[in-house]
Amino acid sequence: MGGVQTVTGSRHLIEVKGKSFLIDSGLFQGHRDEARRINENPQLDLPKIESVILSHAHIDHSGNLPTLARLGFRNPIHTTVVTCDLSNAMLRDSAYIQEKDAEFLNKKLKKKKKPPVNPLYTMADAEAALGLFVGVGYHKVFSLSQEVKVELFDAGHVLGSALALIEITEGAVRPTRLGYIVDLGRAQLPFLKDPEFIPDLDYMIIESTYGNRLHDDFSQIQEELAEVVNRTVKRKGKIIIPAFALERTQEIVWSLHELWTKQAIPQVPIYDDSPLAINITEIFRLHPECFESKTKNMLLMGRDPFGFENIRYARSKEESQSLNDLKKPAIIISASGMCENGRILHHLRHNIESPKNTILVVGYMAQDTLGRKIVEKEKKVKIFGEDYKLKAEVVVMNAFSGHADRNDLLKYVSKTKESLKKVFVVHGDPDQSEALAQGIKELGVEAYVPSVGDEAEL
Repeated sequence: MGGVQTVTGSRHLIEVKGKSFLIDSGLFQGHRDEARRINENPQLDLPKIESVILSHAHIDHSGNLPTLARLGFRNPIHTTVVTCDLSNAMLRDSAYIQEKDAEFLNKKLKKKKKPPVNPLYTMADAEAALGLFVGVGYHKVFSLSQEVKVELFDAGHVLGSALALIEITEGAVRPTRLGYIVDLGRAQLPFLKDPEFIPDLDYMIIESTYGNRLHDDFSQIQEELAEVVNRTVKRKGKIIIPAFALERTQEIVWSLHELWTKQAIPQVPIYDDSPLAINITEIFRLHPECFESKTKNMLLMGRDPFGFENIRYARSKEESQSLNDLKKPAIIISASGMCENGRILHHLRHNIESPKNTILVVGYMAQDTLGRKIVEKEKKVKIFGEDYKLKAEVVVMNAFSGHADRNDLLKYVSKTKESLKKVFVVHGDPDQSEALAQGIKELGVEAYVPSVGDEAEL
């Protein structure tokens, strides 16, 4: 019902004996009018939905849960304990943005003597949704109904992210094992544990964000990052980094900390200008049990990989605005990751037209987003409805991605191919999904790329 042949708005519905269960309910992101149309009408029979399984806190998976609450949904939302904590920050921030966007738009509409619009959802709707969350530990099997059991595995994608094993018993002696492998992380990323493998699957729903692409080795990323910082500082410019508040910001800060410690980059000020990212970093510090051993030990010993003397956190609006007046080199990390809203828009507006500056892209940019237009180096882009010339250097570093690449995805499928009957390829642009599906077929496994609204009987 979403997140197919695109990377936003993930939503899948499972029906068993007349009962419905939803996996994820993410915000669709893209053209404003299209996004509004899709997000405000989820096309769900809400009274029939017994519960929701939430894979992780990213907004393209969790961000439309408050809309369900606004429409009257009051049943449990099952997710990991860490995702409960992260969603508390993420969904409140999303509601704040929805309210502010509507307020900003209504000022324009009032001038044009047009009727006002309501926010997609409000803070009250977000709080109503958060009240439905039920925290579950990894590998703690829980029942959604007499026929449906679920077990969550570490996805290694972001803190608290989960792959879901859904076992369905419907008259069969052996349960049908469906694996929800969206989003799948990468092995040996900074501070996260590696993704876990779910064996003996009959069916699999798998992402394809990088279904036909390979990542650079992460071991080379710090050298490349240092080069970008050093050459930008040499020309007295700023490095502007649009970053997802959850995970990507913390990875960038962690990497800059490592480079700063090794004296591989100049001691320029580093600003984290995202109140949400700051709040999420605090949540990271509360969950050392979720990190790989090196980072876990650092936290337990009182050493902070997310805070060092060169980094400054800008919480207030005034602190954020003061960054526009900076004349010396600096690194500014800000949300949103796809440049669709938030404080990053102000930093782009003030820095995009100077060739001294660098826009460093460290995450996936969906089609039709401002971030994608920057990646494609369009000569002019619109920010707050006004045209700006793209003169800053644009650097794309996909090695920071928290998504598995083509080889990782095919390897995951191949490890359980003997039992697999079919794989559904989702969460990717059409070319990436089709390419991954073809690769899965070459493994001898049936693969299918669904469209929105498609149904499959298992």
